[in-house]
Amino acid sequence: MSLDDLKKAARKAAFARRKTAFETRSPGQAGKLSEVLAGYRGVPLAGYMPIRTEISPMAAMEEAAAHGPVCVPVIEAAGQPLRFALWEPDCEMVDGAFGARVPATLDYIEPELLIVPLVAFSKGGGRLGYGGGFYDRTLERLRAKRATLAIGFTFAAQEAEDLPLEPTDQPLDFIVTENAVIQPGS
Repeated sequence: MSLDDLKKAARKAAFARRKTAFETRSPGQAGKLSEVLAGYRGVPLAGYMPIRTEISPMAAMEEAAAHGPVCVPVIEAAGQPLRFALWEPDCEMVDGAFGARVPATLDYIEPELLIVPLVAFSKGGGRLGYGGGFYDRTLERLRAKRATLAIGFTFAAQEAEDLPLEPTDQPLDFIVTENAVIQPGS
């Protein structure tokens, strides 16, 4: 079985687990994420606008916006790193690429802390995304400039024992679920 085949199978299984977790979620799913972000108040933060069955970081993003700049990803083209536009809780949003909402006014900044959506994760910091490589390219570019933290935000059900990873896959510094904070390597 090829690496691509292994990734497709891992994604299919993880999407099923995520769908079940999404359908049975309880309120307050971003509580642990808010706790982690409180230690980084004022640091430029990138969140994301949840799509489909992704866990929602919105409550934590709203809290963080009271203390410093918050931005969301903007996909400009396939094969390119993401850019990040300033976001505020009540800003006007429009449809962007791949179904993600983006601010109507694109005022770009570079975050130092990213909340990263995912399909599956391993406790060792591995992340399986949708397959476009956007976050891997973006984290590589940002980390080449300065220390940049990646926090995978996910339902606990999305954990996988062993993920098919490539050398270009960027590791997560923290994994935050609806009920736990995991720091790989600790």
